[in-house]
Amino acid sequence: MAAKSQSRSVARLAAVQALFQLEAEGTGLAQLLKEFHDHRLGSELDDVQYAEAERDFFDAIVSYVARNREAIDALIAARLSSGWTMARLDPTMLQILRAGVYELMQRPEISVATIISEYLDVAHAFFDRKETGFVNGILDRISAEVRG
Repeated sequence: MAAKSQSRSVARLAAVQALFQLEAEGTGLAQLLKEFHDHRLGSELDDVQYAEAERDFFDAIVSYVARNREAIDALIAARLSSGWTMARLDPTMLQILRAGVYELMQRPEISVATIISEYLDVAHAFFDRKETGFVNGILDRISAEVRG
């Protein structure tokens, strides 16, 4: 079970990176998925061995978010504090939230606590404590609505 958990953690981090690239570069979804499969997920690049990721899980996150971004963004925007806009969010933070919202909406077999904890770990890779608290708050509020 630990191996599956680790491969999903790697898939989550890679999905956030892929979503960032998708938005920043406008790469087509099929091309982006192929690039990550061929060069990032469990591969060695520039003498760095990337950990193996659960590819189907990675694909599900990236594909769903890419195809349902407007609906996901509406959920996020509705939870932002007064004075905050989607445009004000750091681009990496936005991808972390989008991926987390996907899991809250579409993966009922994964507990809310696990989803939030996993995306807090992803946020820690990029941000300090204040920003990870922001991720926690937004995902927690969204979970209350989408999971009841």
